Amino acid sequence: MEIAFDFGITNTDVAVQDNKQLTFYTFSSKKVKSDFILEILSKINLDRKNITKIAVTGGKSSDLEDALAGIPIIKINEVQAVGHGAKELYQIKDNKFMAVSTGTGTACIAYMDKEFHHLGGISVGGGTLQGLSKLTIDINKANEIEELSRVGNKKNLDALIGEVVNNIGSLNPDITASNFSKARNMTNFNNKDIASSISNMVGEVIGTVAYLNALLIGVSDVYFIGRVSKMLTVKNGIEKRLNLAGISGNYIEKQEFANVIGAIAYLNTNT
Repeated sequence: MEIAFDFGITNTDVAVQDNKQLTFYTFSSKKVKSDFILEILSKINLDRKNITKIAVTGGKSSDLEDALAGIPIIKINEVQAVGHGAKELYQIKDNKFMAVSTGTGTACIAYMDKEFHHLGGISVGGGTLQGLSKLTIDINKANEIEELSRVGNKKNLDALIGEVVNNIGSLNPDITASNFSKARNMTNFNNKDIASSISNMVGEVIGTVAYLNALLIGVSDVYFIGRVSKMLTVKNGIEKRLNLAGISGNYIEKQEFANVIGAIAYLNTNT
């Protein structure tokens, strides 16, 4: 039996592999220490005697000891975890591809010449979504933000291309020209609209950095992992930006567990 941990800023994801079958768990993150691993093992009622390897990635996992109670700890660079996770989830062959990890922040990982490369990242992501929502509507739970954003209307706060100019080339008039700009002249605000506008803005930023990096390395598809890009309003914002460059976005079940899936895949092929 093997177990993998991905220590994120917000969540710690866990995958247990037993006879090639994977079971997933999620916990609120704490300081990355051996005690936290032992706490999780106790919560999921896992007997340490049955564990042959522990894979860790993310956060300060490289600071951990090389073993826990005699069980080897394999430390996996997050670029490798993201890359292997996307490759495994989407069943991508040895072709050039780009994965976009959408967590608390956002990172773009490319697979080229049989190696994974960190193309770059941005600080905008799920942490931005939750932080801005807390500041503006006093809500920071992702599921509550998602629920509000689905019934809100960003057009009440965002200025659209079609509202400010007659045309700019082939740009869709429904593309955002300026996020939140209508709020300058408003006194009453609707929480649903604010949640919708924040979610859309985060999606547009992620979509923009995704398509720019895709164009940079010459791919027409990008593969999303992480929780944030599963949120419908965020995803819609991503898609509108990808469409500007003719880039296709791909999403898949269990994408939120891609890093631990990648860590397990790394164990299976490299140890």
